[in-house]
This record gives sequence, C-alpha cells and structure tokens, in this order.
Amino acid sequence: MEIKELKNRALAANLALVKHNLVIFTWGNASEIDRENGLVAIKPGGIKYTDMTADDIVIVGLDGRIVEGKLKPSSDTPTHLELYRRFLKIGGIVHTHSRYATTFAQDKKPLPPYGTTHADYFHGEIPCTRELTAEEINSEYELNTGRVIAECHPDPDGVPAVFVAGHAPFTWGKSAMDAVYNSVVLEEIAQMALLMTRKEPVSQALLDKHYFRKHGKNAYYGQNYS
Repeated sequence: MEIKELKNRALAANLALVKHNLVIFTWGNASEIDRENGLVAIKPGGIKYTDMTADDIVIVGLDGRIVEGKLKPSSDTPTHLELYRRFLKIGGIVHTHSRYATTFAQDKKPLPPYGTTHADYFHGEIPCTRELTAEEINSEYELNTGRVIAECHPDPDGVPAVFVAGHAPFTWGKSAMDAVYNSVVLEEIAQMALLMTRKEPVSQALLDKHYFRKHGKNAYYGQNYS
C-alpha cells in the first residue's frame, strides 16, 4: 500500500470517530497498519480532529521509529504497536474515551454478552485488564498498557475489544474503519447494559448462533455477491 493511501485511510477513521460521537476535543485515536511493509499510520498527538489533514498523519515502523511526518505521533502509539505485534491478524486499532464504554473501564468491570446485539459482533465477554502496577505506570506506561491488554485477552479475533482498567476502551478490526465500527457497537452495547435492570447473559447457544451466522465459513447473514 502506498503511504498516501495509508494516511488517507487513517485520517478517514479518525474523522469517523467524531462523526459517531465517540471522541471530543483531542481524546482518542485511530491507526491502520500496512502489514506488507510494516508501517503504521496514526493520529498525531494533541491535534484537533477538525484541523487534521492527511499530511498530519504520522507514519511509524513497528519499532516506533518515525518514517514520515512532521508532528509527534499519539502518545498511545506504543500501545497500538504492541497490539499489532501481539495480534497478528488485526489491521486497525481505535482508542476512545466514549462515555458508556469508558464507564465500564473506569469501573474495572468486563461486559458480559447480555443480548444478541452483543453476540452479533463479539463472541463472548468484553474483558477488562488488571490494573497496572506503579512500576508499570512509571516505566513505559503506554507499552505496558498494550502488554496488559494482550495478557488478559483470550480471544482477540472473536472479541475485538477490551477495557483497560481505570482508563478506557480499545477496539480493533481488519482495518481502522472496521475498528471504528466495532467501537460504535461497543459504545451501544455498553449503554444498553448500563440501562438494564435484569442482567443475565444470553445462552451459549444463542451467542454462538448470532455470532457465527455473521462470521466464519458458514456465515449466511447479508448478501453474497461473489
């Protein structure tokens, strides 16, 4: 993929976060990886979404070195890079401080699959990480955030989301825009869960049915244009 295209894709995903009311001010970021070339396009740190252009998007290698860009990449870049190194099938990552999903993160609680809306996109509970130790916070904080996400996550392919305890959510997907989509769904199901009075997870049979009818080799939801 050409760097220009990679930057445009990352820009579009970041602007979509604003469109879907997942970020305010400069909170949050989206990135996309070009696996073939080992390059990641990510939002620059502290830049307003309304002011951002494709030229502002920063290109970094998986080792964190800046390949192209005049601005500093997001302070969350080490977290994104660690997830790309750990979860080899993902192509894009989103981090937000959206209200309802962040409530779960700051309450340090996982989100069980309470209904089929959840099951359509996440094949199980959205996990919450353990709290980082003082040593982890004071030494390579963002890198260690990526490490605790990987440490706590049993199924990054089937459940492309996580709550970082005391912090906020991360989602991922096949591309940055796919990660945005998952972030929108996460925010919706988090809101639904907080509004519920009778909180009981769906059966495993219903969870499996809704997830696998959309995902996997025998999926049949939607149209087949092949």
